[in-house]
Amino acid sequence: MRMPTREEITGLVLAGGRGSRMGGVDKGLVEFNGRTLVERVIDRIRPQVGMLMISANRNVDVYRTFGHPVLLDAADGLEAFPGPLAGLLAGLRAAATPWLATVPCDAPFLPADLVSRLVSSLGRSRAAMASVGDRAEPVFCLAHIDLADELATALANGERRAEAWLRSIGAAPAVFLHPEQFANLNTLQELRARDARQ
Repeated sequence: MRMPTREEITGLVLAGGRGSRMGGVDKGLVEFNGRTLVERVIDRIRPQVGMLMISANRNVDVYRTFGHPVLLDAADGLEAFPGPLAGLLAGLRAAATPWLATVPCDAPFLPADLVSRLVSSLGRSRAAMASVGDRAEPVFCLAHIDLADELATALANGERRAEAWLRSIGAAPAVFLHPEQFANLNTLQELRARDARQ
């Protein structure tokens, strides 16, 4: 399979979670050092892809103000907030390019070369996911849109674990060396601690 160019990849910021570890707030819209987390993630991922979308389940009008199309999870009768795989499915179905790269909305330090390294790791695979050492970072992934039907079937059968599904389809690992680039700001305490150090 030919390696995709930047213009053949749509980026998707996953902002559809419950934010349960932040007390139920919409994490993407939480401010970090004067700007929202989603703005910081957009700034990091936008130069790496041909176009960009945001996956959200609430505050859709607010997310639209960032200037990119906003998708709701492809729930298809699933429970509310079904997880990142539902956002991935929505992106695979909506992308106007052959490939989709996903990142979470709470990772403002993500690598500036994330997408190019996911591409380089593909080989013959239809997907790739980041890893740091032995730890997989499955929400930082690249997938071909032809995987949409397989993912829809997996979701209908109860799969909610992004890493398990990506491994089941033979996703290639893209190895990174710096775990701090994949740091998720999951709690208000983490956010305040990081903010104080900036």
